[in-house]
Amino acid sequence: MGGDPDGGSLERLFEERGKLLLRAAVALTGSRADGEDLLQAALERLLRNQRRVETDPEAYLRRTLYHLAADGWRVRDRWRGRLAALRAQARPATGVEDLAVVDMRDQLVRLLHQLPPRQRAVIVLRFWEQRTEAETAAMLGCSEGTVKSATSRGLQRLRELAGAWREPESGPAGGSKSGPGTGIKLAEGRS
Repeated sequence: MGGDPDGGSLERLFEERGKLLLRAAVALTGSRADGEDLLQAALERLLRNQRRVETDPEAYLRRTLYHLAADGWRVRDRWRGRLAALRAQARPATGVEDLAVVDMRDQLVRLLHQLPPRQRAVIVLRFWEQRTEAETAAMLGCSEGTVKSATSRGLQRLRELAGAWREPESGPAGGSKSGPGTGIKLAEGRS
């Protein structure tokens, strides 16, 4: 793509990989709207620097996506307030099983937001996007050892946070319709 002003390759990239890129952005930000904004900002940078990009445009876009997300985490620490607002807005009218899945997903996103930016980015890349250690290291511009240690520390912290998570205090102590807690089990890290 380096020096190629043709937008056809970008259109093909978004046709083929757009949904995956958006899912990664949503996982990094915690909401679809913020994920779309993050992806748009990364795309704007790609378009602005299109002539200078000498690598694969998708790799450049993903790297920009993760760097912008990390910058956003450093600048603002609004996750708890935003998640409280989402929780207040969410009034699901679904079955008990669907509610448990939504609760678990919501809790996992909240737990991810409690991790430091690098650990969060590594966990999203390794487990949401199923990237190898080498791919993750290349995308984040760090060594594989850094990816391994960030993965290990991130998973350990998630386990600690998940162990402390309980069902909402307003629920009955036993015999609830939703059954036992929806504890989150985290898989061991992969090599």
